[in-house]
Amino acid sequence: MVIKELFPEEYYHIYNRGNGKNKIFLDQQDYYHLIKLLFVYNSEINFKFRDAIVAQKIDAWDFDRGRPLVDICSWVLMPNHFHILIISHRSDLWRNGRNPISEYIRKVFTSYSMYFNKKYHRSGSLFEGKFKSKLIKEENYFNYLFAYIHLNPVKLIQKDWKENGINDKNKAIEFLKKYNYSSFQDFLEIKRKENIIININSLPIHIRKANSDNMFDWFEGGEN
Repeated sequence: MVIKELFPEEYYHIYNRGNGKNKIFLDQQDYYHLIKLLFVYNSEINFKFRDAIVAQKIDAWDFDRGRPLVDICSWVLMPNHFHILIISHRSDLWRNGRNPISEYIRKVFTSYSMYFNKKYHRSGSLFEGKFKSKLIKEENYFNYLFAYIHLNPVKLIQKDWKENGINDKNKAIEFLKKYNYSSFQDFLEIKRKENIIININSLPIHIRKANSDNMFDWFEGGEN
């Protein structure tokens, strides 16, 4: 179910893909640029990435963003789409007429679209309309989605993994451990700057201790 309204203290699956299913990342720099935007724009402060960070020659990971708008629970970037599992505890902003989730997604992907269009000398919409959102209520569905987001890159080495299951789990795990464009490494406690994008404390306790075996089990449990 795709919903239009978003509310505080609820988990959402946020996703979108490139216009016409086209790629939204063409090289490593593109991926890392958006990853930095996921961090810096999680802020109630209004600023432009180029003015506040690039022009000031600040490392994006050292940027003082202030209070975050949302808590990111998991994320993955794929060549032509993305998935984010998100929640916002900022009911204070909602009371003041702001929607922290929509505000965050708008800032991140508007900035990225401007970067992409300028870099590749293109114009027009980069994404396929507005972002999509699904409310996550059931624990089984939450587990499935958390696993699905992290296993998503397996399609780069096995296109039919979702329909037919993963052929070689060991090979898949090794591939995912080296895939830098998701939060999978963060849950394996691999140290990197990107660790600070997610807030593990906003996840259910059993998810905080997730490992690759859990993810395979939750995915194979099916979507409810």
